[in-house]
Amino acid sequence: MEEALRGRVALVAGGTRGAGRGIAVELGAAGATVYVTGRTTCASRSPVGRAETIEDTAELVTAAGGTGIAVPVDHLVPEQVARLTARIAAEQDGRLDVLVNDIWGGERLTVFDRPFWRQSLDDGLTLYRNAIDTHVITSWHAAPLLVARGAGLVVEVTDGVDDAFRGSLYYDLAKTSVIRLAVAQSVELTPHGVTAVAITPGFLRSEELLDHFGVTEQSWRDAAHKDPHFVLSETPHFVGRAVAALAADPQVARWTGQALSSWQLAREYGFTDLDGSRPDWGRYFVEVVLGDRTDPTDYR
Repeated sequence: MEEALRGRVALVAGGTRGAGRGIAVELGAAGATVYVTGRTTCASRSPVGRAETIEDTAELVTAAGGTGIAVPVDHLVPEQVARLTARIAAEQDGRLDVLVNDIWGGERLTVFDRPFWRQSLDDGLTLYRNAIDTHVITSWHAAPLLVARGAGLVVEVTDGVDDAFRGSLYYDLAKTSVIRLAVAQSVELTPHGVTAVAITPGFLRSEELLDHFGVTEQSWRDAAHKDPHFVLSETPHFVGRAVAALAADPQVARWTGQALSSWQLAREYGFTDLDGSRPDWGRYFVEVVLGDRTDPTDYR
């Protein structure tokens, strides 16, 4: 993938941490100029309260070989997104090749151990707005740049590829709605040469999850005694490499409107995770988590 995206311009909305950061860095590793947006900066934190910043991500993009540009944006505020896309147009001669919608902000709002009517309605609606309204607002402002070029890729980052219930009403609505956003955008963008897809990572080894288990990226396997399925976790770079592969594929339109996964695209494009493995969370989930197999060694 080295240099495959040199000269391309990407916007990773919600690139502060997790999958967004992994995607931004891997787009940079392929040579792209990547605008990284979010609410947590060196000067201020978002309500999520994490320490990772958009400036950190932009520096990692540049260190990987691309050009990282950090822009503070609250994607619930249309005026801020309008200024962002106007800036990209001005600085890149109207060029935008890839839009990644990874805005989430639901970390502290998701509840899995209570039915929806016993949860906070305000929190549930806030989660939904953070996860869906932000994507619609961002696509509305960015789509004209893609359409003007008659090419490009929109990636909606979600959780899962099917309609199975995801354990909590508000979370489920957010993640399945993101898939539907990709489908709807594909219908309206395809006639203009623009591809839209949804993509999911597997068991994502995000910064927050590492902290939750009290491990680091170097010691992550130690968390398996708390959750045995963590042995099939993947770094954010794995889904990042999936997005970079899509962005570099001259026949990417074959995927339009589909809900894709990191493990599926790893098989298709031949990339691996940072450790050289190829975790297949989808097969593992069916055969081990839901099935009767117990040996996880055949899934990396």
